[in-house]
Amino acid sequence: MGNPCAVIGVGQTHYRSSRRDVSIAGLVREAALRALEDAGLSFKDIDAVVIGKAPDLFEGVMMPESYLADALGAAGKPMMRVHTAGSVGGSTALVGASLVQGGVHDRVLVVAFEKQSESNATWALSTHLPFSASLVVGAGGYFAPHIREYMRRSGAPGHIGSLVAVKDRLNAVRNPYAHLKIPGIDRKMVESTPMLWEPIRYLETCPSSDGACAMVLASESAVTGTPAWVHGAAMRSEPIFRAGRDTVSPQAGKDCAADVYRQAGIADPRRQIDVAETYVPFSWYEPMWLENLGFAADGEGWKLTESGATTLDGDIPWNASGGVLSSNPIGASGLIRFAEAALQVRGMAGEHQVDGARTALGHAYGGGAQFFAMWIVGRERP
Repeated sequence: MGNPCAVIGVGQTHYRSSRRDVSIAGLVREAALRALEDAGLSFKDIDAVVIGKAPDLFEGVMMPESYLADALGAAGKPMMRVHTAGSVGGSTALVGASLVQGGVHDRVLVVAFEKQSESNATWALSTHLPFSASLVVGAGGYFAPHIREYMRRSGAPGHIGSLVAVKDRLNAVRNPYAHLKIPGIDRKMVESTPMLWEPIRYLETCPSSDGACAMVLASESAVTGTPAWVHGAAMRSEPIFRAGRDTVSPQAGKDCAADVYRQAGIADPRRQIDVAETYVPFSWYEPMWLENLGFAADGEGWKLTESGATTLDGDIPWNASGGVLSSNPIGASGLIRFAEAALQVRGMAGEHQVDGARTALGHAYGGGAQFFAMWIVGRERP
């Protein structure tokens, strides 16, 4: 792990369907300033900036790291851009942490964003090979067959997706930054909404959000305030098209989880992790990731969801913030998971704080579920 690294500041914008009051530069600066305020610092205290962004095609702004350097106080400082599709927010945090752990910098600002109101991500994700018709529309069209295969393998009943959608949306009501807040949501409401991609209904899918998230990462000697210590960090990827690839439970996800657990000394994630912020853009991915990340045996993830174990008052709360189902600025969605995990162990998650949270998992995946980024953060120094 190298030198100890800690999260000392977290900043988020309010996530909305449209933030037409600010430019992209204004959006990322808003999150950065809030993270700096949380850390009790200013731009002059930052040694380097790492920025994460999903495909440039989404907004049509090429090399956003150059455009945004001034807004993030990076003029004359090292600045780099990270891109690993939807997992990019998590990867951005890990690249920033590696700069601290390697002794390169003492304080690093990491920022990720998306402004979907200035793009059309659904159609950007519907591209096809030359001279062939597109067989999917958006990410949901790609992932729906994987969900159907999970249901076939596990025997999961059809209502599991609506249980997750209700849980995460009710959690979001407690989160002041969340995009979708639906007080009183219930299974009947979810199951009455249109089917978009069998078996994914309208309220079982993520929104299109504008927003940005930022964190200040620091070495042990540069810690201010209440830190969340990084106990483990890992990234993995695999080819999206290869013979024998299991798209329901990707090997890269299993390997990434195994590595981060090894670093953090986690032998039983369900018992040793107090709260998890995982990348669930379609509700069925909660039971699927419960199995992929080792919280449940193969075919048993849906039973954990159905039992209520992943609710705020369950023994392993998942997505207390409302998750990606409630806020989805794609480039930032992974970083939000990592930041929310840090807020939990710092005791600063507000109304969606999990009592006694001391160890938390942040998880992100991207592309065709071939990119993974995860970290474990804790209240105690590793």
